[in-house]
Amino acid sequence: MKQRLMTIALSTAMLIGGGAATAQEADADTTDTVEIQEMVLGAEDAPVEVIEYASYTCPHCATFHETVLPDLKRDYIDTGKVKFTYREVYFDRYSLWGSLVARCGGEEKFFGITDIIYDQQSDWVRAGSEADIAEALRKIGRIAGIENDKLESCLSDGDTARALVEWYQANAEEHEITSTPSFVIDGKTYSNMSYPDFKEILDERLGS
Repeated sequence: MKQRLMTIALSTAMLIGGGAATAQEADADTTDTVEIQEMVLGAEDAPVEVIEYASYTCPHCATFHETVLPDLKRDYIDTGKVKFTYREVYFDRYSLWGSLVARCGGEEKFFGITDIIYDQQSDWVRAGSEADIAEALRKIGRIAGIENDKLESCLSDGDTARALVEWYQANAEEHEITSTPSFVIDGKTYSNMSYPDFKEILDERLGS
């Protein structure tokens, strides 16, 4: 699994970044030099923590972000009851490309770009060739207001791509993530669920 994920990271750097990466670089441990920022909604001191594991190429993840997350945000995240952390999953190279674009805007733009990626998922994942998919993701970045030079820099950052893959792998092993979306609620892992099921678990955790 680790070698396959490293291959995804290397192929990302080579396709989008012009082939500057080498196999030796792909095996290097970059987690000590590249710090991966957690992307969080809600209060840091919220009584319940929810971690979502999702892939940008996962249709069920897109459905969750369209139909369930808005209710969770309204009822639990914005009210200070839940700290919500989004962690990317990389089952394919395209989801990693999406992550590089979403993170290119920093924490301020991350969730907005993520919404666009999911909203347009059915279009960009079927854009055609790998180059066409990469360009469709670039377009999303430009729509979000990222300048071309910065966007190209983010997409050609092989160190960050490899660090993201290592970060994902460590997180997935810790929480036994095998499918998306998956959720970790106060340390316990759950599979995809509806809003009523989410509400039942959260209310129980909150004692309400």
